[in-house]
Amino acid sequence: MTDDTLPERPRAIGRKSIRPTLQPRDLMGDPEALAGAWQAQVITLLPQAFPGILGESLIGKALKDGLWQLHTLDLRTYGEGKHRNVDDTPAGGGAGMVLRADVVGKAIADAKANARGITPVIYLSPRGKPLNQEMARSLSKTDGVILLCGRFEGVDERVLEHFGVVEVSLGDFILTGGEIAAQALIDATVRLIPRVLGNGDSIEEESFADNLLEHPQYTKPTVWEGRAIPETLLSGHHAKIAAWRKDMAERLTKERRPDLWRAYCAEHGLDPEEDQEL
Repeated sequence: MTDDTLPERPRAIGRKSIRPTLQPRDLMGDPEALAGAWQAQVITLLPQAFPGILGESLIGKALKDGLWQLHTLDLRTYGEGKHRNVDDTPAGGGAGMVLRADVVGKAIADAKANARGITPVIYLSPRGKPLNQEMARSLSKTDGVILLCGRFEGVDERVLEHFGVVEVSLGDFILTGGEIAAQALIDATVRLIPRVLGNGDSIEEESFADNLLEHPQYTKPTVWEGRAIPETLLSGHHAKIAAWRKDMAERLTKERRPDLWRAYCAEHGLDPEEDQEL
């Protein structure tokens, strides 16, 4: 492939953008990269789907402020032939189409050339490891991610093996493509980057922070439809409020998420079957 046949420049959202190239570059000296900004590169057949919801609210503000960067690589531009084919029929027969290893491989190679530091390559797939808060927290401490959004019946296994791609699932259900899952993963991760959320304390108190679901929340009016805010929350007694919130978090977790409850009990040396006076 020559310079004049390189894929088109990917869409980039944020203060700066990057240009794909088949030749590795000195990213530390790249004037287009924002130093220290967490970088998400998304390989997709639907680049117009981004930033989508990621361009709104606090995540969108952080994007505009350069706390993180978003780049889309249009997989179609890497396709073969006049029609830019990206898929073919499954080997061995069967319904649907499979994304080609050579096409996806070129896109991943370009994304890796534009990456820096620790940047895992992730394929959004229903057979992957479930996305959870621990994974989002771990990804927020990397330099960024390369996300491959699947379509059709999936991706040729060889390209996943070649690049050591990590498969991540949003849950036990099937989507028409990986774009929604990619946006969910980015949102869950970016919000944990320092300075993205206005109040860092909220991260420590929310669900999954200690293998517990979050306690119930209330605000004005004090009485609504005959339902009053629990008196403890109006007492002004901080120790009692903290104890109430912990008790409620434990109660909800035990009732709704036995898996999390067992993990919490194991971490704190408790018997998950024992009544903790909830």
